[in-house]
Amino acid sequence: MPRHPALSKAVRAVLQLTAMVSLILSLQACAVVAVADAAVTVVATGVKVTAKAVGAVADAVIPDGHDD
Repeated sequence: MPRHPALSKAVRAVLQLTAMVSLILSLQACAVVAVADAAVTVVATGVKVTAKAVGAVADAVIPDGHDD
């Protein structure tokens, strides 16, 4: 069975294209995960700061029941 150079080049081109598309998609997935992680960190920090502020205000406003 004779080898066809054009077919070999076509198969190589398809494999290279498939590899490049796979690489691009995997890098995009990493970027999405990184952005989502950053967003969760920002929200968690905001919630923590807000909770501490509310706790401090509540401690200042509500008497603790101790007579000094």
